[in-house]
Amino acid sequence: MARIAVIGAGMGAMAAAARLAVAGHRVVVYERTETYGGAVRRFEREGFRFDTGPGLLTLPAVYRDLFVKTGKEPLEECVGLVQVDPSSRHVFADGSAVSLPNASRAGVVAALDEALGAGAGERWGAFLVRAREAWDRTRRPLLEEPLWPNWRVLAEKEPYPAVPHKRLLRTRRAGTLAEIGAFELRDERLTALLASHALAYGLDPRTTPASAAVLAYMEHAFGTWYVRGGLRELARAVYERCLARRVEFVFGAEVTRITEQDGRAAGVELAGGTAAEADHVVAGVHPARLRALTDRPLDGEGEVRADPEAAPPARFTLLLALRGAREPGAAHRTVVHPADPGAEWGFLASPGGAEPPAPTVTVLRPDDAHESAVLSAVVPAGAARDEQAARRYTDLLLAAGERAIPGLRERLLWHEVRAPGDAGAETGAPGGSVPAPALAAGGGRFLHPANTTRLPGLYRAGGWAHPGGGLAHAGMSGALVAGLIVEGPRFRGSQ
Repeated sequence: MARIAVIGAGMGAMAAAARLAVAGHRVVVYERTETYGGAVRRFEREGFRFDTGPGLLTLPAVYRDLFVKTGKEPLEECVGLVQVDPSSRHVFADGSAVSLPNASRAGVVAALDEALGAGAGERWGAFLVRAREAWDRTRRPLLEEPLWPNWRVLAEKEPYPAVPHKRLLRTRRAGTLAEIGAFELRDERLTALLASHALAYGLDPRTTPASAAVLAYMEHAFGTWYVRGGLRELARAVYERCLARRVEFVFGAEVTRITEQDGRAAGVELAGGTAAEADHVVAGVHPARLRALTDRPLDGEGEVRADPEAAPPARFTLLLALRGAREPGAAHRTVVHPADPGAEWGFLASPGGAEPPAPTVTVLRPDDAHESAVLSAVVPAGAARDEQAARRYTDLLLAAGERAIPGLRERLLWHEVRAPGDAGAETGAPGGSVPAPALAAGGGRFLHPANTTRLPGLYRAGGWAHPGGGLAHAGMSGALVAGLIVEGPRFRGSQ
């Protein structure tokens, strides 16, 4: 039986902890805040409850597998898992709108043709077929296996089978999401629909590789799910599964150093000087924080793929307490697209001193007796730090919300602003930055650090490690770390 010290009680770290405990190890989780869940939090006020992190779940199979492998009770006995339908509603600047059925290619094609004109559905359906091919090519190396030592193969080869596009005497193939929209979808609204999957993580569609088509495919193929009571209930269920497997949690315990002995990780030191010995250390924290905990580089030369100094965008969120229940037939999720998407893309990439343009806004409306709506948009790193910028974003999000929620202003009881710094205080990520899922191609800039490090005995889990951000990906990282510790370097992922 090995002693495992886990830094942080985020979803990836808890997923690793539960699996390691079942394998017979003694696991202790050290969390600097007073609760579990990482970014999966809840805000409550005057009887209203809001998810302040993720609001929906894709690939629920990741957590089904976690519960199957760690106990007798399946996931559905621990939380109320509901497939939302429609999967999403999209409202465009020209006044058109479309509701997309959940996990139904034929239904999506028909809905797009009816809402956006004949041929729109066929082009989107053909795109999904190509996106599936990219998914099939990258699923194992990007999601189910530890990051390959020869990861450059993933970085250099574009898996998306782009259609040749002839213009004058030139033939081109889409290499980015924006080019897929221009060359293959040929409709600004379809381009906006595709781009919204990247914008949710602050990725610029003009530079995001075409392989990001898998983000749209995942949602289409595996559906979109809600947990009754909010995604915080999923965090609670994972936490309780950890307790049932005798994982120990120490809250209010900030790790200040990872100790070493004989050239390998040997435990952690806490604020105040308390030390805890361990045979393995699992770090579920932001790379900047992890670097501060060790005295040595954790990656070799050429192994750091993304720019370590880059500050990923964060989310600006409004929590709205609304009088009365939502109207019959209302979509759980509505995406409101701005009139000038290019302005948003450019501002995310290079904000400078310009005034923020209207962003793509996601509106989440769970079905409650009195409605608790969550409006969010991705903003550049460092945005909304002062009151003037926060007011500007508040106005922009409320304006978008009015296009999604009938009578919003008349129903509004109060609102709460959640600036990026609020998420940063909870998660430890600088500026509340949001990690994106790992993507192939793009020269490796969209890959995350491997779960192993150059310090033997130290492992990385969670959204800032392979295979990247998002609830499902974080759960996969926990499975990979547990496999590497239990089976050793020969572990090659689930079969």
